[in-house]
Amino acid sequence: MKKSDASPGLPASELISQRIADLADWRGETLGRMRKLIKEADPQVVEEWKWMGTPVWSHDGILCTGESYKDKVKLTFAKGAFLEDPAGLFNASLDGNMRRAIDIHEGEKVDGPAFKVLVGEAIAHNTAGKASKKTARKTKA
Repeated sequence: MKKSDASPGLPASELISQRIADLADWRGETLGRMRKLIKEADPQVVEEWKWMGTPVWSHDGILCTGESYKDKVKLTFAKGAFLEDPAGLFNASLDGNMRRAIDIHEGEKVDGPAFKVLVGEAIAHNTAGKASKKTARKTKA
């Protein structure tokens, strides 16, 4: 992967688009497809650029990150351990108490509808957590 010419001052969505373009191979295509599915699942998703160049998608907290490596694209769900995954998409970081990830290797395709359901699960989990925090603050007041 060549170094991005993107300026850190650009909006996150532009930096993510630049990352996808810079990959210029199956990883860029894969990251672009997954980004599209995330946006279809949640048109209000917030795109962020964190940790020195990691695409992040959020809704009431982090949903997932999108990282690219030489041999895979990794989508890490921040609170994946708490999510239902009936399609069995999670295939990495399965031992932790919090995160779960989907590693996508060259030639692999993730089931789009099942992935969108998983994104919806992450949104519901984040939104429920935000609502319970508001209730706890009101109770203390």
